[in-house]
Amino acid sequence: MKLVRVNPFAEFDAMTRRMFNDIDRGGVVFNRSNFTQPVLTPRVDVAEDKSNFYINAELAGMSKEDVKIAVNEDRVLTISGEKKQEEKTEDKNYFRVERRYGNFSRSFNIPETVDVANIAAKFENGVLHLTLPKTEPAKPSVTEITIQ
Repeated sequence: MKLVRVNPFAEFDAMTRRMFNDIDRGGVVFNRSNFTQPVLTPRVDVAEDKSNFYINAELAGMSKEDVKIAVNEDRVLTISGEKKQEEKTEDKNYFRVERRYGNFSRSFNIPETVDVANIAAKFENGVLHLTLPKTEPAKPSVTEITIQ
């Protein structure tokens, strides 16, 4: 005898997904993701070699004027900006909008060995390239105390 696992709600789940995933409203198909607040989080690659750390952020469809880079006193590097939606014209009927728009922010803790004053940024082909040069760690100072 073979045991077969049965989910009595499988048909109901499938029907619910069909109902709410794609809802037709007068020629425009709304996906469930349209009803939630979109979150724009750029993808990043972080790497290092002997002399530098590298952060490459994918910011397709943006220009360098839309991006800000800052390092605060706690050594947190923040990449932020806004991806603006192109103007919709009256002669277009959108059937699906999957691209994300809006504000974004990504933060990274910077090690003490990074020379913050010499961080370099380059933006090309929709990718932000950051180079964070390493420095020698500060040697702890030793103060001798005279015994009296």
